[in-house]
Amino acid sequence: MKTDCLIITALESELKKSALPKGVEIVYSGIGKINATIATIQAITEFLPKKIINFGTVGRVNPSLSGLIEIGKVIQRDMSTEPLAPRGKTPFCIRPYEYQSTGEFICGTGDSFVTERDPWLQENKVDVVDMELFAIAAAAHQFNVPWYSYKFITDDANADSGNHWQDRVQHGEQLFLEVLRKNLSY
Repeated sequence: MKTDCLIITALESELKKSALPKGVEIVYSGIGKINATIATIQAITEFLPKKIINFGTVGRVNPSLSGLIEIGKVIQRDMSTEPLAPRGKTPFCIRPYEYQSTGEFICGTGDSFVTERDPWLQENKVDVVDMELFAIAAAAHQFNVPWYSYKFITDDANADSGNHWQDRVQHGEQLFLEVLRKNLSY
C-alpha cells in the first residue's frame, strides 16, 4: 500500500485516526526511541510514503514557546558516552548526530521524561524535548524519505511535567489538523 503522507505519532491520545483527512495514513509508534525506530521502519516498508510527518507532544525548555511549533533540527539528548564522544553523539557511528527539516526549533530526543533543568539542553539551544523524533528522523533519513515534525507543548519539562502532560496530551490535535490540511492543499 502506498501513501503520499504518513503520520507517525506515539499515542492515539495525541491524535485520533478518525480525525484525519481521507487518504492520510497514521502509525502509532508507542513511546521511546526503540519503539519509534521499529514502527517507522515497518511503516516505510509497508506504505512507501513520499513524506513522513511526525506529530507529538513535548516538554518546553525554551520558556518563550507555547502551542504548536515546527521542528527544524533534532538531536539525541541522552546519548552520553564521554570520553568516547561528546554528549549527543554516538561514537564509532557514521550516521548523522543531528537531522534537519524545515522548521525553526530544536528538539532533543531521549528515553526519559525530563523533570528537571539540564544545563546541556540550554548550551545546545534545545527548545523542546520528546522521546521519539530522533528515531523517526534517523529512519526516514536511512530510507531517503523527507520528514517534518510538529510538536504541541504540554509542559515545562520540570517536576510537574507528568501531571501537566496527562492533562494536556489531547490539546494539540486541532492545531495540528489545521496545519495538516494546509499542507495537504499544496
